[in-house]
Amino acid sequence: MTTGMYPQVRMRRVRATAWSRALHREVRLDPSDLIWPLFVTDGTAVEEPIASLPGVSRWSVDQIAIRAREAVGLGIPCLALFPNTQPERRSEDGREASNPDNLMCRALRAIRDAVGDEIGLLTDVALDPYTIHGQDGLIDEQGYVRNDDTVDVLVGQALNQAEAGADIIAPSDMMDGRIGAIRSALEAGAHTNVQIMSYAAKYASAFYGPFRDAVGSRGLLKGDKKTYQMDPGNSEEALREVALDLAEGADSVMVKPGLPYLDIVRRVKERFEVPVFAYQVSGEYAMIEATVAAGAGERDALVLETLLAFKRAGCSGVLTYHAAHAARLLGA
Repeated sequence: MTTGMYPQVRMRRVRATAWSRALHREVRLDPSDLIWPLFVTDGTAVEEPIASLPGVSRWSVDQIAIRAREAVGLGIPCLALFPNTQPERRSEDGREASNPDNLMCRALRAIRDAVGDEIGLLTDVALDPYTIHGQDGLIDEQGYVRNDDTVDVLVGQALNQAEAGADIIAPSDMMDGRIGAIRSALEAGAHTNVQIMSYAAKYASAFYGPFRDAVGSRGLLKGDKKTYQMDPGNSEEALREVALDLAEGADSVMVKPGLPYLDIVRRVKERFEVPVFAYQVSGEYAMIEATVAAGAGERDALVLETLLAFKRAGCSGVLTYHAAHAARLLGA
């Protein structure tokens, strides 16, 4: 492609002033691009700061409702909820996931009471917040996660969340066949408008540590999750996972983690032309905060630049713990 030569063409002309840079900007970031992950814990009027996620807390159900009002005021369109289940309610089979009065369901109802349909509610479907072994599913005697038995439990978990008011079911477990099973159950249960955002390409990443602290599973985890989460060296496999989940009824797909896998985001977007989301995971958030704490970078600039990178790669939206901070910056 020929674009001309210097000095007839000076690329710096359009960069010379702020108004011109704004006029020629190819990718824009808006609060409506953000999904805010929130952690729910037991009790009343509780805020529990998470040491490995500075600036992020677990909130009791009543406080989650206050965060929802805050999100509406900031123009954030969707919340993603994750429970820190009480130890006495965790079990080998994760049965608390199907309890209609569990933390997740109570939080969903509280938010609906507080803000109605002004905000979307995305719920995580996986068993790790509910098991005593920290795995995302049911395990056999050798510690291997049993795929089909787990899918049966995930279907019940998804229906439980849909009944409580979830708008988007987001299975993060990486079991084979779970999207089709959940979609069929939602259709049969008259939840035809409940979306599925599949964690289609979820990698066995080193960036999840602070999240496991937040939901109380890090100290419980026996072994690793490499038999179901993806190998970080693979990208063709990610495309197969996405294709299968779309065929089974996913409305959108997610790549997780985010910044280390922007190449996957781009490939998925170009191949399938569907809504693609990315999760800027806990380890990515913690790195930004550590950079700021060390005086090696400025938070506002780091947050906005990384979020723009997701949009530039092709994301429809981003799950980020910086959502409220970014929305305030963008609304200023």
